[in-house]
Amino acid sequence: MKCGYVAVLGRPNAGKSSLVNFYVGEQVAVVSKRQQTTRANILGIVTDKDYQIVFIDTPGIHHSKNALDRFMMKNVRSAISTADVILYLFDASKVIDGEEQEYISTLREKTDKLIVVKTKIDKQNVANFASDIEISVNNKINTDKLINMIAQNLPEGDPIFDKDEYTDKSIKFLVCEFIRGQLLDMFDNEIPHGVAVVVENLVEERERVKLDIAIICERENHKGIIIGKGGKNLKIIGSNAREYAEDLFNKQVVLHTFVKVDEGWRDKNVSKYY
Repeated sequence: MKCGYVAVLGRPNAGKSSLVNFYVGEQVAVVSKRQQTTRANILGIVTDKDYQIVFIDTPGIHHSKNALDRFMMKNVRSAISTADVILYLFDASKVIDGEEQEYISTLREKTDKLIVVKTKIDKQNVANFASDIEISVNNKINTDKLINMIAQNLPEGDPIFDKDEYTDKSIKFLVCEFIRGQLLDMFDNEIPHGVAVVVENLVEERERVKLDIAIICERENHKGIIIGKGGKNLKIIGSNAREYAEDLFNKQVVLHTFVKVDEGWRDKNVSKYY
């Protein structure tokens, strides 16, 4: 069968995580209108009778501003170097600037394993750059065609993962990403990109799981905003996360969320949380 790794590249909000989640059939990556939501490379595994495709969802390509950004861009380079196929996604509803055009052209010169994908073609099409295929995940336009293109370009080999696996990430990671996704949706631009989410304690018993999860923010005033008046925001986040975790663990979950301040963690403490 055809088996291999597929790096999914593109600028922030090009639709990378949406594409991976669509093919996997589960939410393995945070999807948000905000930029730079994916921080670490996330594997999404799709297994069919004829192929196993291991998607590597990467952080959006951007200029590095701090240690977290540099960590994210290192993951992009790592994904390119290990991939059997590279997908480069760009948004059909936006004009592609010269810098991005040059980046795509450079990729074409350096590799013969590149597929350039124009996404979101159900929206206003203003993109000014040629692609190998045009798709819409929302309307399922050419999604079957794209996955067949990918499979055809993979090497023959044995499956890399068991057929029932759909990600390499732990349940702890998925719960933390789910919470971070809520933070992205609930708050303004400054707060969500300055937060990390970590499991500080996990005890799995026969009939239930106990989870203590810390939301790390950079400023004291951000802590108050995240908690909300009377703890309202934190209660909503915790309740939603508990339901999500119970679905993953398939048992009762006792989940405690709290907020901690670690000033400047994106520069000095990235390795502590990622």
